[in-house]
Amino acid sequence: MTESNPLPFRARAIGPEELKALAHPLRMAMYDYLSEHGSATASQLGRHLGESSGQTSYHLRQLEKHGFVEDDPAHARGRDRWWRTVGYSLEGRDLLRDPRTADAAQALLHGVVAERAKVLERWLSAGDTPEWEAAALNDSSTVDLTLEEFQEVVLAVQQTLDTAIKDAKARKAAGHTQGRRRVRLYFDALPLPLDDDA
Repeated sequence: MTESNPLPFRARAIGPEELKALAHPLRMAMYDYLSEHGSATASQLGRHLGESSGQTSYHLRQLEKHGFVEDDPAHARGRDRWWRTVGYSLEGRDLLRDPRTADAAQALLHGVVAERAKVLERWLSAGDTPEWEAAALNDSSTVDLTLEEFQEVVLAVQQTLDTAIKDAKARKAAGHTQGRRRVRLYFDALPLPLDDDA
């Protein structure tokens, strides 16, 4: 989709201020941990990341201020506050072109790619039960498309993912929790570099 017609299923787009708040190594690591594990307290994050709970508490408040984390309603608000992530989207190319945000955008995007590589490598190395391995997918397709066809494919995949995820969340909320575990869904759609020799 063009900049004037953004994809309808994208999470909230972040701007320069939010980008700068997230593009901090500890905050990115905390966001990644919460994304993978679902929710955690500042103390749990501190133990996992080798930081004090004071440090993680401070950075969680900064993440909350900019809309990246929130209270997890699945945990009663007692002495320890449980946090979960809030999704976001990033118009990376625009922020990379802007000199005011280029460094932060570069750090964040490199962090996203590195985290994805780490998760995929761990999945490849560790293995799983035969049932979950059979359900997993690591695939790619390369094809010649027009811009309009490319947009149609991206929209169709996003619509399918959005519908399936909303349905799964509704079933979980209705009490169907047996056999659930966290999964990571990646979907990349990107044009390959133009071939000057063509």
